[in-house]
Amino acid sequence: MEATGTDEVEKIKSKFMSAWHNMKYSWVLKTKTYFSRNSPVFLLGKCYHFKSDGMYIALFSFHFDDINTEISGNVEEFRKDFISRIWLTYREEFPQIKGSALTTDCGWGCTLRTGQMLLAQGLMLHFLGRAWIWPDALDIENSDSESWTTHTVKKLTASFEASLTAEREAKILSNHHKRTLKGNCGDNEMRNEVYHRKIISWFGDSPLAAFGLHQLIEYGKKSGKIAGDWYGPAVVAHILRKAVEEARDPELQGVTVYVAQDCTVYSSDVIDRQCSFMDSEKADTKAVIILVPVRLGGERTNMDYLEFVKGILSLEYCVGIIGGKPKQSYYFAGFQDDSLIYMDPHYCQSFVDVSIKDFPLESFHCPSPKKMSFKKMDPSCTIGFYCRNVQEFEKASEEITKMLKSSSKEKYPLFTFVKGHSRDYDFASSPLHEENYLFSEDEKKTLKRLSTEEFVLL
Repeated sequence: MEATGTDEVEKIKSKFMSAWHNMKYSWVLKTKTYFSRNSPVFLLGKCYHFKSDGMYIALFSFHFDDINTEISGNVEEFRKDFISRIWLTYREEFPQIKGSALTTDCGWGCTLRTGQMLLAQGLMLHFLGRAWIWPDALDIENSDSESWTTHTVKKLTASFEASLTAEREAKILSNHHKRTLKGNCGDNEMRNEVYHRKIISWFGDSPLAAFGLHQLIEYGKKSGKIAGDWYGPAVVAHILRKAVEEARDPELQGVTVYVAQDCTVYSSDVIDRQCSFMDSEKADTKAVIILVPVRLGGERTNMDYLEFVKGILSLEYCVGIIGGKPKQSYYFAGFQDDSLIYMDPHYCQSFVDVSIKDFPLESFHCPSPKKMSFKKMDPSCTIGFYCRNVQEFEKASEEITKMLKSSSKEKYPLFTFVKGHSRDYDFASSPLHEENYLFSEDEKKTLKRLSTEEFVLL
């Protein structure tokens, strides 16, 4: 009888926590973001100009009457590009995570979500290319249409009702979602839409999704992490690498991930990964997503690194930065002046079953960018690049090396590219194929060390 009473208390606590998380994380999109009209805006290697007579424009709070046609067009191009990026946030009511009672990642999963966003951008470059734009981007509902208090009360009430009655309301698809795959689309648009949905489905919140939260947590267990723990940017980089290695979808066999060791990218190790396990009759090599965990200073971010970070985000093969500010992780995707543009995972949304045909896409695309001063950035972060083949990797390494040398005011650059293998420098090189374990002993030690160095996330 006592056990039954304890179970009831735990259920009530869970309901209150769910309601609290909905209230806490449902209003974060309600602030307006202002962009200067006199400075270029960079988003993952693309540059946009809003130059006009006025000083500032509040994007996503739209009043275009005083903006000339040319500027308005450029604003819309930026909007379409930004909204087309895949946005992965806190979710609730997804299938229970193995080994826990958790059905939400609110309050602890933000770095895993920002890692997912970075990997998603890499896969979008691989399958869709940087020029791809979601055709329905401008149809997405603007979150500023409601005040945050109204939105929060609605979400809080709905959450309480759903949790107490154990019922889930059926989702109503929007008109533009129903139009997505109409038969009059061109073949190329149809192909792109298939990959668009497939990429999102790989990040679904279910145990079978290749890069879903459930799988990432399973890989994290090998480094001593469990659901509900905080994860740092470097730990997430290694988890993403393992997730891509273990993915069984044939479409993903042409992609690999390399994680830099001690701020060093060993070129021969990268090329070995690109050339590994490929059909010997094929001349093509694997595409590689290079992840470089770095620190941009000691306790605080060193402003000397600002120009380098801006230079990195100006490259089209950059897939973003897993970073944030103390206690919160963000996905940095661009900048204007000395402010970084980011996507925020701290927004609690309902579970979407991506296994259903024509599942709704709206909640996977962010309607509003956010900006943050570079000096507020936590120094611990992971930088990502995508290279389609060995030739692109060699070109990128040369370009980034020049950028590192020109931007470094210190004796040593932030990270380096060196010739040869890591084993040539007496460092343990993690094997390309691990049959009986997911992380080698050296990797486990590295992950344990990284876990103690990085910031705690809420």
